[in-house]
Amino acid sequence: MLDAVRITSALVDPALLDLPWSTPLEQWPADHLVALPQGISRHVVRFVRLAGTVYAVKETGERVAEREYDLLRALERIDFPAVEAVAIVADRTDPDGEPLDPVLITRHLQFSLPYRALFANQLRPETLARLLDALAALLVRMHLTGFFWGDCSLSNTLFRRDAGAFAAYLVDAETGALRPSLSNGQRGEDLEIARVNIFGEALDLQAAGLLHDSIDPEEVSEEVVARYERLWHEITYEQHVERESRHDIERRIRRLNELGFDVAEVAMSLVDRGSYLVRPKVVDAGYHTRRLLRLTGLDAEENQARRLLNDLDAYRAESDLTDEQQAAHRWLTEVFEPVIRAVPAHLRRKVEPSELFAQVIEHRWRLSEQAGRDVGLAPAVQSFLADVLVHYPDEQAVLGVEVVEIPI
Repeated sequence: MLDAVRITSALVDPALLDLPWSTPLEQWPADHLVALPQGISRHVVRFVRLAGTVYAVKETGERVAEREYDLLRALERIDFPAVEAVAIVADRTDPDGEPLDPVLITRHLQFSLPYRALFANQLRPETLARLLDALAALLVRMHLTGFFWGDCSLSNTLFRRDAGAFAAYLVDAETGALRPSLSNGQRGEDLEIARVNIFGEALDLQAAGLLHDSIDPEEVSEEVVARYERLWHEITYEQHVERESRHDIERRIRRLNELGFDVAEVAMSLVDRGSYLVRPKVVDAGYHTRRLLRLTGLDAEENQARRLLNDLDAYRAESDLTDEQQAAHRWLTEVFEPVIRAVPAHLRRKVEPSELFAQVIEHRWRLSEQAGRDVGLAPAVQSFLADVLVHYPDEQAVLGVEVVEIPI
């Protein structure tokens, strides 16, 4: 009964009270549910829409729900790419008074997809490579943060398009732990768990005929670890710099920024009179994201932000504006916002604004290459809307492949 339900919520939404909490989640009526692609889960998961917002509802044990809720809230406070915890609903009982499992409620990550939805049709090897890059980058970010996942897998990750690449988000944190820092052994344990889990997932895809013939499941799992190790080395290695080549320090910081990572400080030690050992302290990814947010107020994925900033910088140079803030304001009102407003209402659910603008920029470049001249932004926008965007399925467009709901 409703009066027996106990709700712990970070965001008070009275509509939560209207859900059928006395009914097991797997028996919830269809009029409460939203059909979205789902990944494989050990728990019963359903999507519901309340007051225009979509939430994921997962049945689990009470201690597990409380632990995951606290961890997701902690990750949110440090701006880590993970789903947002909304509430725990406990003390549920059915009409006969029998206890029901508590549920954890998280906010659905818009425009995101589980990996099995991406494999609804055979995914090309180069697209899979971008997925693995995103997962490796997510692992690096969490280890820099001091977060031990304990169950890294494709199933526990959501992917969003990011200007030709993908951005990965943590979904399941019930086995995680947030610490001041991680030892090499803890990082290695997390990587081994990831390798085993991803190998099993790749075998499952192969058995279902969803893995391209050229892709070996074992190589997929090993490649995630290899990509992680390369990125981790680039971020953390101690660099030997000659005294007369001190510009190499700035070059490395710029390279880290290009990878999307912020550098808080640089540790330097004198080896001898002619050289230094240099090690930057990388605090987190999101260098371009934070710069774009500071200048324009736009919240975008890292690659999207890089594309938008490049366009902003080009606009600033063409307009001969020396003040960065002024240029950003004018670019936002004269370039970005008119492009977004040009999208008809019935097409606005297909791609989020930042991704749309990044794709328009790419589309303009292709048209200009074909024409041998700059075709201009307005014609590129109209061409993109008529020839590209109109063919995208709502909120489920990934490289032109329409996804289907995956049962769990």
